[in-house]
Formats: sequence, C-alpha cells, structure tokens
Amino acid sequence: MDKKSLLGLGLIAVILISWLALNGPDKEQIARQNERNKHIKDSVELATKEQQLKEKEKPVALKQAIQAETDIVLITNKDSLNQVASYEQYKDFGISATGKQETFVLENENIKVYISNKGGEIEKVELKDYKRYGKTEPLILFDKDSTFQYLQFDAYSNLKLVTDSFYFAANTPAVTDNSNGTKSINLKLLTSKPGSYIEYIYTLKPKDYRVDYDVNFVGMQTIIPAKDNHVTLHWSQAMPTQEKHISKEREVATAYYNEAKAGVDNINARKSEEKIFTESDIKWVSFKQHFFNSTLIAKKDYFLKEGSFVKTSENPQSTDIVKTITSELSIPYKHNGSETFGMQFYFGPTQYKTLKNLDHDMQKLVPTGWSVFSYINKWMVIPLFNGLSGLNSGLIILILTLILKTILFPIAYKTYMSGAKMRVLKPEIDEINAKYEKDPDPMKKQQETMSLYRRAGANPLSGCLPMLLQFPILIALFAFIPASIELRQKGFLWTDDLSTYDSVYHFGFNVWGYGDHISLFAILMFVSTIIYTWMNSALLQPQQTQMPGMKYMMYLMPVIFLAVMNSYSAGLSWYYFLANVITFLQTWLMRKMIDDGKIREKLLANMKKPEKKSTFQAKLEEMSKQRQQLPPKKK
Repeated sequence: MDKKSLLGLGLIAVILISWLALNGPDKEQIARQNERNKHIKDSVELATKEQQLKEKEKPVALKQAIQAETDIVLITNKDSLNQVASYEQYKDFGISATGKQETFVLENENIKVYISNKGGEIEKVELKDYKRYGKTEPLILFDKDSTFQYLQFDAYSNLKLVTDSFYFAANTPAVTDNSNGTKSINLKLLTSKPGSYIEYIYTLKPKDYRVDYDVNFVGMQTIIPAKDNHVTLHWSQAMPTQEKHISKEREVATAYYNEAKAGVDNINARKSEEKIFTESDIKWVSFKQHFFNSTLIAKKDYFLKEGSFVKTSENPQSTDIVKTITSELSIPYKHNGSETFGMQFYFGPTQYKTLKNLDHDMQKLVPTGWSVFSYINKWMVIPLFNGLSGLNSGLIILILTLILKTILFPIAYKTYMSGAKMRVLKPEIDEINAKYEKDPDPMKKQQETMSLYRRAGANPLSGCLPMLLQFPILIALFAFIPASIELRQKGFLWTDDLSTYDSVYHFGFNVWGYGDHISLFAILMFVSTIIYTWMNSALLQPQQTQMPGMKYMMYLMPVIFLAVMNSYSAGLSWYYFLANVITFLQTWLMRKMIDDGKIREKLLANMKKPEKKSTFQAKLEEMSKQRQQLPPKKK
C-alpha cells in the first residue's frame, strides 16, 4: 500500500473517529472544591443503605439514612421536637416545632402536586398523562422519601436553622380555588414575634406543568443577622427509574443549569461531579431524567452565585434510583421589613415544544444536535412529529425518511454518476496499472491516472463529498431520536418502545463491545448496510484499485455501527434500515434509466478535446519533472 493509500485511510479514520466523538459524552473538567459541610447529604451512601434495608422498611429508612449524614439537627419525631423547644434551642421558632403533619394537594389536568405542612415542601408529584414503564397508574416523578426542599439560614448570629424541622401553618381551607381555575396554598412558618414569619405561596394554573413558588420574608430583619445577604435553598432529589432500561436512564440523567453570563450548560452525565457557581448568578437549575425533568426557576431575579452549587451522584448498586442530584441555591435577602423572592417549579416532560414556550432557553434540555446540525431537528424533524402525532411513530419515521431521501436525491444522483464515470473508465485505468506495474515511482502512475480523469471530465472525489454532506442529518438524528419523548413507549412491529433498544434474545452474559442481547432492528440495519456497501463497491471499483485499503474500511464501518446501535434507540435503527432500502431502490432505478454506454461515449469525446491546464496543475507537473530529474538516493 503506497503513501497516498495510507493517507486516504488515515483521513477516513479521522472522519469516523471525529463523528463518533461528537456524539459521545463531553469531557468537561469542572473545578472541584474540598468537601463541603456534612449537611450536603451524600446520596451515594444513601443508595447503598437503601439496598440493604428490608423492603417493607425502605420508605422510612431512606429518609432517616439521608438525615443521618447531616451535621444539622433535623428533628424527626414529636418527642425530640418538644425537647428542643423546651431547651429553647429554636428560640422564637419554638412555637412551630410541634404540630400535626398534613398533606395538601394542588391539581390540574396535567399534574398532581402533594405539599406537606412539615417543612412546607413539595413531597410528591404525579404526571397524569404519562406512565412508568410496565405500570398502569400515573407516573410518579418523585415522592416524599426521595426529595428534600428546605431553607437554611443563620439566626441570632449563633443559631443555624433549617425549615425542614418545623410545621407551617395553613389557612382554612388550605387550598384556595380562584374563579379562573387557579389553585393556591399559603403556608406560614410562624415565630413568637408578632408580624414575623416566613411564608410559602404555591400556585398552580390550569393546564400547566409549572407551580409558582413565592417565598415571603416578613419581619425577619431582626432575626437574620445583618451580615448575611442571602438565605440558602436546599433542593435534592433521588430520581426513581421510569423507563424500560435503567442503564440507559443513567447515561443521560444529569443536572442542567442556566448561568446569567455563560448560558445553559450541564454536568457530564457519565460522571458524578459538582458544579460550583463562581462566574455568574443562576437563572435556573434542572434535575433532568431521561424524558422528564424537575426544574427550579428564578422568575424575575437570579439565584446568587455565592454559596450556590449543584452536584450529581451515581447510584450504581440501586435497582430503583437512577441518580441523585443535590443543589444549594442562594436566595438574595436585603433585610427589608417585607420582601419576596419569586420562583417556579417545572415538573413535566422534556419536550422541545413545551419547554420552548417557557422561555429561559429551557428547550436546550432536549439534545437536538451539535451546532448547525440542530436546525435539522428544530426545523424539520420536531415539526413533523408534532404535525403527525396521531400516526404510529414507526410510520412517522418512515415518512421522515422518505422526505429526507427525496431532498437528498440530487446528492445520491451525483454520487451515482461519479461512480458510473469511474466504472466506464475501468479499461483505461487497467491499462495505466499494467503500464506502471513494475515502476518503482508511484507518482508517475498517479499523475497519468489524474490526467485521465481530468481529460475525461471525471472527478473521483465527487462521489465522496456528497456522501459527507449527509453526515449532518445522521448526526442530528443520532442525538435527537433516542431523547425524543414522542417515541417513548410507542410500540412498532415487535418492539414496545422505539425510544430504546429492542431485545429479541438475551445472552445472560455480556459480550465485550456488543452487549448482553440481540437487537433485531440493529441487525436489520447492519445487514442492509452490508448489502449497500457491497453494491457500492462495484461503483467505486476503480478507486479501490488505487486505494486497496478502502475496501476493508467500507466494511468496517457497518460493524462499528452494529456494536453501537445494538444498545441504542430502535427508532434510529429503523430509520437507518429504511434509508438503506430507499437507497437500494434509487440506485436500481438509476441503473435502469442511465446508460453506461452513453456516459462512456461522452467521456471519450471529452478526452479528444485539447486539454486545458490550470496554473496549479502546471506547477504540479513541473514539480514532478524536477523530482524525476533528481539523482537517486544512495542506499
């Protein structure tokens, strides 16, 4: 194999590796800080303890395991609350240290939100229009045993308080129904000082996935020390599994955030990492599962960067928890007699159209592809899925493939014509190969071959470049289809969920580089790609003569794709299979309609015309002549 062939193989390998690298996880290096105060609950330890508990004791033990990791006194029973109150540990807050735990419900057409007076936290959320895989009841986004939400602040200069420890007082009735269908609940953390309290106001509008969360500080300027300019909001969640394969959920579950200066970014989903905000304030933080997310948004202001962070922790031993995310966000406090910090929770699907309507760039939670490739999904794929939502998803992918292949037909035509020109020039190429078979200088053969192509009007690269132009579509769909909630739990043929891989046979053990199962959609994709490669080899035979390694490289790519697609979305394998089948039909039609004899006659006529050389070509030939005149190197 000559240097040109090696160079060509190297370029193809670079293109393949770069394409795969663009779709792999990024290697973001996030600054780390020494371990913070132990009140950051270590969720990895939590998941391990959860697995060791008996099933019937799991809910209570899970919450206690989290609390056991803190260095803040979290009160868990009435007797200890009374004891704390008796020792005046909470001072003016002692009157809220005891009470009866109650749960209130805000509900609309989309979601059902459970709010506890203990800590005033949202303890459970149901999504009515969705179901967990294999279940019939509404999907539980999270429940009280897998979430924490509380304020933390210093009081009287020497007392650290967390609102998780106290009972909030509710109005009677607790839930208020407004005439427009909006529902709200007011919860107050009272103190012994008249007119001094913290108030939570939760509001849910009809047909919405957002819950307004306003925090009012009234008369707290004498309790919160003047040196403190913020109050810390702790929010954490152990994400329960919702999908068919928890391993696929873990690959994408992570924390996203929107910084005022840097915009939207995320923690690497393949690692447990911590993002400490030091550059700018924060608009929102999102706990993103595979197809759903819980997001906390600052409505008008921003969360302060000072003391704010978000951290992800893997739970590899758990069969129920995908990943745990912990955040602490600093709410600005200006020591006014009365001030409000307005927020919103979003509890719902990670759907591009829905999130885009919320502003704040939340649609970036949906992976539409890198850079300019994303517009293929934004302008074509997503509108098509939305417009044809009543059809079976497998049929929508078929229609999408037909549209894309129709748009790309001019490229397919140019690719075919390039191959046809190479094919009909094979006799001349064979003559050149025979002529220089024993010549030690491969440059001469290369020059004469390129001269033949130039005189005939054939360009060997014209068949490769159109194929490269199709890469943006492949990359865009590779990013979007596995994350598309439109495919979630949508059955087609033998699979019941196009969003993940189909398994027609399970080995019971893992095969390195392939997996522990056989995906029939991936096999169909692989077989059709091999057939397409074999058919294409006839069109590219002259190029393969010049670059023998090209033949093996063409067959290596389908094998790599099979290894990747075996554990990827069945919907994406279905698309690739359809694209190959349509390409077969297009190629067959072009071979029937295009006469190779006429192409050869035209090329031979071109070769009889006087050859026009460009300045660049003339310089290349001159350099070649000079090289041939150089004395041979001494051995």
